[in-house]
Amino acid sequence: MIARTVLAVLALAAGTTAAHAQRRPADAEADPARVVALLAALAHDSMEGRDTGSRGSAAAARLIAAELERAGLQPAGDSGFFQRVPLAWQTAQVQGRDGQTRTVRRLVVLPDVAARDTVSAENRVATQAVNVVGVIRGSDPALREEAVVLTAHYDHIGTTAGGRCAAIGADSVCNGADDDASGTVAVIEMARLLARQRPAPRRTVVVVLVTGEERGLLGTRWYIDHPVVPLERTAANLNMEMIGRPDSLAGGAGKGWLTGFDRSTMGRMLREAGVPLVPDPRPEQNFFMRSDNIAFARRGIPAHTISSYNLHTDYHRAGDEARLADPAHMAAVITASAHAARVLADGPLPAWAPGDSLGTIPRGGRRP
Repeated sequence: MIARTVLAVLALAAGTTAAHAQRRPADAEADPARVVALLAALAHDSMEGRDTGSRGSAAAARLIAAELERAGLQPAGDSGFFQRVPLAWQTAQVQGRDGQTRTVRRLVVLPDVAARDTVSAENRVATQAVNVVGVIRGSDPALREEAVVLTAHYDHIGTTAGGRCAAIGADSVCNGADDDASGTVAVIEMARLLARQRPAPRRTVVVVLVTGEERGLLGTRWYIDHPVVPLERTAANLNMEMIGRPDSLAGGAGKGWLTGFDRSTMGRMLREAGVPLVPDPRPEQNFFMRSDNIAFARRGIPAHTISSYNLHTDYHRAGDEARLADPAHMAAVITASAHAARVLADGPLPAWAPGDSLGTIPRGGRRP
């Protein structure tokens, strides 16, 4: 069922993209028809909410890998485009805010892939969890050993059977169209645009679609411990999270916002380059700390998230469906974000603002 659905939707995407090919350069802007087709495939009921380590998550990973290959990226995982993330279930006692101690079952990252073979049967994850990783090699001999890392998480929270998904009527699948199939589509399409540009970006661009964000940044933590390009040569991380719907506080359709805009020089760099991004209009929500970028930031790497999340009420509920996305808005944000990635890949290194340490960034982190 999953395979048939994906093939059908991507056939539609290929057809619509071909129809638009003569009207816009391949490396100029994202195609709304292709964007919505990919979103519909990733957020289809057959993906079963893409919970980490599930068969739906594995199907999504295969779809993403196929798209990165089609876009012309080089595989950069330990198994083709797949970077295996060794996970296991663990039972622990935790104390809640009410002071009560409860037994919880959670996913944890193992020391290495081989350690999966030592896990008891009841604690094994049924399906191998993976990040999907591809590379666009830099063109500048002096800068190609540095990297800009583009990220989004493709996992979501599954179905009501898992206990984390809030049903709406008879709908038991939390499809996660906005959270974060939209960001995943954005990174795939940004990679497609960048891979076709000539000359290629000066720095290497590493594309990482991560698993396990909803379980505690598991995939990102594994990538950071096993990077394609060493962290000391990672110039920046640009993360994409929830761009499916316009946000009036960012300026409406086609506009996005950047978390932690002034915490590093990245926000100013992108604004001066004409990228249509504004500072996060809801700093009280602390979004800078609430996505995969924060794991990079804590290692000293300037790392921010582009989003247009408007606090819609479908967050983590079965109502987060692809039909509610705005394809033209998404395409415009993706086009702008690809421009942002190119600025980071070609320009000076971004640096943290003086005195901004998050309290956890090591002293070796980049400073102006």
